[in-house]
Amino acid sequence: MVAIKWSRGQVTGRLSGSGDRGVLLAHGAGTNQDHPVLVATREGLAAEGFTVMTFNYPYTEAGKGRPDPQEKLLDCHRAALGVLAKKVAGVVLAGRSMGGRMGTFLAAAGEPMLGVVCYAYPLHPPGRPEKLRIDHLGQIKVPMLFFQGNSDSLSRSDLFDLHVRSLPLAVVIDLDAGHSLGGLNNVGSLVARTTEWIKDL
Repeated sequence: MVAIKWSRGQVTGRLSGSGDRGVLLAHGAGTNQDHPVLVATREGLAAEGFTVMTFNYPYTEAGKGRPDPQEKLLDCHRAALGVLAKKVAGVVLAGRSMGGRMGTFLAAAGEPMLGVVCYAYPLHPPGRPEKLRIDHLGQIKVPMLFFQGNSDSLSRSDLFDLHVRSLPLAVVIDLDAGHSLGGLNNVGSLVARTTEWIKDL
């Protein structure tokens, strides 16, 4: 267990593996760091030679279901990045859905990192494709890897192609899946593809 502290809060994190490159793995809005898919992803990446850390956002640490305001999520995520960065030579920010999106905000703000991995980027709320979450993506100056499900209800394919796939620093891996990207059954494949991409950075 790792204590992650910042000026207005504290949460817990979990570390696995060892290696010069670190992966900070953030959970999605409706889960926490102990969700089976996140645990399997953490352990899978650790087995590939990375130092991997997961963490809870404040609302999940408190046992609440509603995500914190974005500023609070980012404060926590930034503090977790600071903890892991002290243990490794470089960090990749990775995350499921909301966690990946928070990583992209930190990348756009210029926080030091090697790259960003988004497992099912939530391009818009369910059924609200007009509410696009794209304004900051063009500001990111590090490589990005997106795993995109072709039936993701939070990422309409034509809009994803227009606003994300077209980014010059983005690599997209397409999957025959919804927002869960195949769940536990597909973790091994996600880990393998993520590992290959990180080692090529």
